[in-house]
Amino acid sequence: MLKILHSADWHLGKRLQEYSRLPEQQLVLEEITEIAEREKVDLVLLAGDLFDTFNPSHEAVELFYKTLRRLSNEGKRPIVAISGNHDSTQFVSAPNPLAKEMGILFYSQYDQQFTPEKLDSGLEITNSASGFVELKLPQLEFPVRIILAPYANEVLLKTYLGDEDKEAELRKVLGQQWQKLADDFCDEKGVNLFMGHFFFMKEGEKPEAEPESERPILHVGGAQAIYTHLIPKTIQYAALGHLHRYHAVDQNPCPVVYSSSPLSYSFSEANQEKKVVLIEASPAQTVKYQAIPLKQGRPLYQKNFSNLASTLEWLHENPYCFVEVIFETETSIDAETRKAIMKAHDGIVSLIPKLTGDHQFEDGSLQAEDLGQDMGTLFSRYYQSAKGLEPNEEIKLLFNEIIGQTDNEETA
Repeated sequence: MLKILHSADWHLGKRLQEYSRLPEQQLVLEEITEIAEREKVDLVLLAGDLFDTFNPSHEAVELFYKTLRRLSNEGKRPIVAISGNHDSTQFVSAPNPLAKEMGILFYSQYDQQFTPEKLDSGLEITNSASGFVELKLPQLEFPVRIILAPYANEVLLKTYLGDEDKEAELRKVLGQQWQKLADDFCDEKGVNLFMGHFFFMKEGEKPEAEPESERPILHVGGAQAIYTHLIPKTIQYAALGHLHRYHAVDQNPCPVVYSSSPLSYSFSEANQEKKVVLIEASPAQTVKYQAIPLKQGRPLYQKNFSNLASTLEWLHENPYCFVEVIFETETSIDAETRKAIMKAHDGIVSLIPKLTGDHQFEDGSLQAEDLGQDMGTLFSRYYQSAKGLEPNEEIKLLFNEIIGQTDNEETA
């Protein structure tokens, strides 16, 4: 039996406004490593968004590689990681020649292939193709096959997959490619896995909301999501990244699971319990999987208060958290009240007035209730309020590009 640990969306270097999350990230990654040791995990899957920006800080990079060294148990526990929409494909795959010697395989570009070889750790790369790797772990009698689907935008996907039929949706082409890999390599003599960083959903169901901390993934071929039925039927478990809440999107053709991020990274994720997933797999058998809650890191809360006394009481009772305080007031928060609240807690990210008096708001104006919406939605509402019409696709893409550049500058 093969024991697998599935995690994703570490977003190393992520900040919550002026607050660095690196100390918490260090603690939660130590917790994940302890879980891998305690559960005697054979293989680790990291499903993208390893870093939060294309140019991560030195501290984030150092934490990442030190964690992987421990998590790999000095090369005895293989780790396979793919890139997400926040990662630089070149940066992620650059350390492969050295990392491979520790049993750590990075996959970020669809034309990438691993060279079949036996490593000093005893791990063997027995087969490889674009978007696929087969491994033989020394303690197991059967091979492990993984279809690899890192994030790629429409341009990169067209470059790799081709565009013979310009009307065909890229999600359909991706499904055909995954099916070909499964037909060529995935039989019942090994464990067959899929790992991807995309927006997956069950066709016909309401899509899961993307987290506020995620810049919207560009539409793939005009489609907002990739359907779960495109995962080949021979796959026994699909390890996904991108959505930050733990949940199984589908159970057909296999468990299709988002592991969640290890920390809450925005207030749209407030009160979520973060997890990693432990999987037990054998050839030709239905996998068993369970989510293991993570305890480290500051929780995020959004709290409404109507008076100063109850605000201060709650803040004193909950010192280890980040909180967005929404304070009810008829006009505005006076300076003395604001000072008392901000002085009472070191994790107040925002102090927002909620006006309860007889105030009229112009259509399109933003209020406290709107704060859970993503940046793209807020921008569209602002643009509509200012211009009287919805922004077109070109303006939306330009806004997303500017947001991405701003994130990179803030963490450079």
